[in-house]
Amino acid sequence: MSTVKQFINECRVQVPRAGMVLSVVLLQACTTAELRTVPAVQSFGISAERQVQPASTAASGLKVMTLNMAHGRGDSFHQLLQTTDTTLGNLDAIAVMLNREQPDVIALQEADGPSFWSGSFNHLAYLAERSPYSWAVNGRQVEGAGLAYGTALLSSFELQQPQAITFDPSLAMIRKGFVVSTIDWPGQPELKVDIVSVHLDFASEFTRRQQARELIAVMRDRGHPMIVMGDLNTDWQHEDSTVRLLAAELDLDAHSPDVQGLETFPLNGKRLDWILLSGELEFNSYRVVSDVLSDHRGVVAEVALKRPLEYVRSAYTHPARQLQ
Repeated sequence: MSTVKQFINECRVQVPRAGMVLSVVLLQACTTAELRTVPAVQSFGISAERQVQPASTAASGLKVMTLNMAHGRGDSFHQLLQTTDTTLGNLDAIAVMLNREQPDVIALQEADGPSFWSGSFNHLAYLAERSPYSWAVNGRQVEGAGLAYGTALLSSFELQQPQAITFDPSLAMIRKGFVVSTIDWPGQPELKVDIVSVHLDFASEFTRRQQARELIAVMRDRGHPMIVMGDLNTDWQHEDSTVRLLAAELDLDAHSPDVQGLETFPLNGKRLDWILLSGELEFNSYRVVSDVLSDHRGVVAEVALKRPLEYVRSAYTHPARQLQ
């Protein structure tokens, strides 16, 4: 009998909770956002003492990271069901990790602007003020009805030529997209590299592939070497993998795509979060960060130029490359 009572009591708690979250999901579907925007590049005026001084600059390299920050909920069930103090504590934990790892550029997904379900403050600005980064771009794929969130970039290098893309909203109920910005390669400002933070649909490989084709079209037009990072919500193991599609169509390399031990989503033990590089770049290191900061794990990589600067520049100004 006690087991039955426990079950009934649990249902009394969980059913209203599930109904509340379902209502919020439906609310997200009602929001609107421009499909293509030029977001503002934010400068936080970080003091010289606090700025990341890229250790990779002397070696003409770059340290990058991607993290789905899950709206600041940590690994709890939903951000709507926690206090603002808990959200602040979760963001503080992310800031501690960033100060420890000190990547030069970070791609973030599920990065909230002021949203009623996560404390009604700008999570990206909060992180920037507690981490040694001077520049940020926030591409909000969802905005309205008290919500504002999407993909974002934090950087110790100036972010240039930003674009924010929201994927075709007819493809999925919850809107996804990407933000891209250009940086000068450390120590070689004449070389421009695009940095992408992307978030693909969680439910359908067909939808992910359609969204990926939108990203492919935009990135081909920009005509720069690129680093594509984010929560792709799929692994490498099946033939129609969207990761494979992106790699093939944009000539990108994945680090050890078939190797075990690089899983980023503990709930299903899959590798959903990726860093992909143009062929002109190479990985010097690649690892999954163990910190439990959300339901995803962060990925950090050290990247270097694989080919001489002159070759890279000529490859991206050659007419044949531009027509691909």
